[in-house]
Amino acid sequence: MRDLRDFINACEAQGQLARVRAEVDWNLELSHVAKLNEERGGPALLFENVTGYGSPVLTSACTTTARLALIMGLPKDSSLVELMREWVRRAPNKIGPRWVETGPCKENIDKGDQINLLKFPVPKIYPRDGGRFFGTAVYVVTQDPDTGWLNLGTYRLQILDERTLGTQFIKGKHADLILKKYAQRKQPMPVAAMIGGDPLLFLMGAARLPAFESEYEFAGALRGAPIDVVRGETVNLPVPAAAEIVVEGEVDPEALRPEGPFGEYTGYYSGIGTTPRHFIKVNCVTYRHNPIFWSTTVGRAVTDTHMTMALTYGSTLWQELEAMRIPGIQSVYCPPEGAGRFLAIISVKQLYPGHAAQVGTAAISTEMGAYGLKTVIVVDDDIDAWDLPRVLWALSFRFQPSRAEFIKRGRSTPLDPSLPLDSREITSRLIIDATIPYEWKDKPVPITLDEATLRRVQARWGELFPNGAAGANGHEAAAGNGHEAGEALAPAATPM
Repeated sequence: MRDLRDFINACEAQGQLARVRAEVDWNLELSHVAKLNEERGGPALLFENVTGYGSPVLTSACTTTARLALIMGLPKDSSLVELMREWVRRAPNKIGPRWVETGPCKENIDKGDQINLLKFPVPKIYPRDGGRFFGTAVYVVTQDPDTGWLNLGTYRLQILDERTLGTQFIKGKHADLILKKYAQRKQPMPVAAMIGGDPLLFLMGAARLPAFESEYEFAGALRGAPIDVVRGETVNLPVPAAAEIVVEGEVDPEALRPEGPFGEYTGYYSGIGTTPRHFIKVNCVTYRHNPIFWSTTVGRAVTDTHMTMALTYGSTLWQELEAMRIPGIQSVYCPPEGAGRFLAIISVKQLYPGHAAQVGTAAISTEMGAYGLKTVIVVDDDIDAWDLPRVLWALSFRFQPSRAEFIKRGRSTPLDPSLPLDSREITSRLIIDATIPYEWKDKPVPITLDEATLRRVQARWGELFPNGAAGANGHEAAAGNGHEAGEALAPAATPM
């Protein structure tokens, strides 16, 4: 899969795409159709007739595990944890980007008076949003002026006018760290914001990878091939040759403009009005013929944002725990409902006293866990981290509150609605040990089925239930990850 168009074609071939041909207004209507579709577990939507525009909008691209599997080149019936395992397996084999002379992203080049961000069908998503947000399924490339480190990050971008994008580079995020270096030099920071290209790059932008690691190299590792990049027209930065839209510009570290508010993935607004923030002064826009604008509804779970963060954050956490050489890690799961970041569940085969506590404290010390992770639940290896009914069982019958660890101070995110608006820099953390302590000599005796009888019953299952009245082969349907949603199209989004 090389670009967004390959992904759309693959979705359509698998029955995971619906084309909406009826006219739909970019002002609230499009996002509401998409949101209702997502809440019904529907397919990706390609809006082909957006009011006032001739180019399409793609939404709901990553809202099921099946489509995330498609992006990663894995079978569509893969579970989210299977995708994470494969991510962890592939990630060490980094492959840098490959420079090419030109690409489809250069089919149209607008500079000067030609620049008009409103020529693209950018939706307004929610009524209280401060405007139209160009950047929801976007990734921004910046480069450290000292080391040459290239960073891809997903940051919201609001259209302030035809040539300006408001940003939210949260304190401590990698783009913010790089911007501080430009501030010291008293120079503007070159940036490029991309939509489209290999959809894996959007996942990379959303991932919590360590500083000084290039997301381009991780994308190459996951894809097993280099990402083709071209040089920007006005910035000396690599941009994906197959991107749909590339916005090139610069950020003045000293200049601010009002931005927001914006309905965040928490299901709440992160502020009640506009806030002075940095912005991108746009100097050039390149784009393909009939560019596909990719947007997400963000908002409450479960959207593209939650699914991609569950995959990327969970995979990164798992990968970093492995890098710490902590033995016994069986599986890691960061539920999409928590946007992959506020809650982590880890299954571990305990090998020594204090092992479960080590895993919990290690999780909040990783690059991923140190930012915003509030609750870690550690369970024994007889429970899969994603099997939420069994996790709740462990919380009920194995967890003892006196074994929980409460940590008063940790780095928070300004998007966490559980904290007051004016004090969101510090969060508390809870590590819940829902294991049976390793050192107990007398452990609870589990109830088990008789293996011989179980095999005999399973062999007779078709005879006992000829009409399929019970789960196949005598097993209840696998819990999976709770988001193996059916691909039936929601009534609200039926193509007309």
